[in-house]
Amino acid sequence: MSNDATDRSVTILPESECWQLLSGTPLGRLVTSADGMPEIFPVNFVVQRRTVLFLTAEGTKLVSSAINKNVAFEADSYDDAEGWSVIVKGVARSLHTTEEIEDAESSQLRPWTATVKEHYVRVLPTRITGRRFKFR
Repeated sequence: MSNDATDRSVTILPESECWQLLSGTPLGRLVTSADGMPEIFPVNFVVQRRTVLFLTAEGTKLVSSAINKNVAFEADSYDDAEGWSVIVKGVARSLHTTEEIEDAESSQLRPWTATVKEHYVRVLPTRITGRRFKFR
């Protein structure tokens, strides 16, 4: 395969398109570290003002390992012809104040499972990158 074919099959996405794609996707993966080991958690989420917002249960390993730590968040999608992947790197923050929680509640984020999840976490991005892939 020539470099020309490779160049056409992968496109680097602008930041605005990365946020647009994330906004239309309900499921992603939070990547963090616990006890020096990588951990990955699937989470349903929403984009709110160019941040990633999700709910989790109080006291979970997710909360203890992610809050106020550097994290990565990835979401993707594909069909028969093409796919895309967006990665957000940033800091995960637990929301505590009444104002923060009311703001998060306005996003209409709802948990997918019956597990009680009342703990909002917001990923504040430091970098977002994305790629679109055209399949053969």
